[in-house]
Amino acid sequence: IVREGFKYVAADFNPMYLKRVIDKAVTALVAELKKASKPTTTSKEIAQVGSISANSDETIGKLIADAMDKVGEEGVITVEDGKSLDSELDVVEGMQFDRGYLSPYFINNPE
Repeated sequence: IVREGFKYVAADFNPMYLKRVIDKAVTALVAELKKASKPTTTSKEIAQVGSISANSDETIGKLIADAMDKVGEEGVITVEDGKSLDSELDVVEGMQFDRGYLSPYFINNPE
């Protein structure tokens, strides 16, 4: 979209009009995706989506469904590399805070 947009702007197309057209297209596309989407409500459905996302690996799909059951819809799931060949689920109670700087300009002492 960006490349094609640059071509239009280079051909003297009004960039503000192009932006408005793209914004309308995005709004329409999001509405269509919401209409076509189907919410997952059961653990089995979550496992199916997880399996498909993991190249049809049913073990990973089940692990994702188990993790979702344990942390809930608003919980945080972190995937980490392991040192063994097994896939495992480890639940850690607590809170997670975003860390780091919002902008690099907030750093007043780079050391």
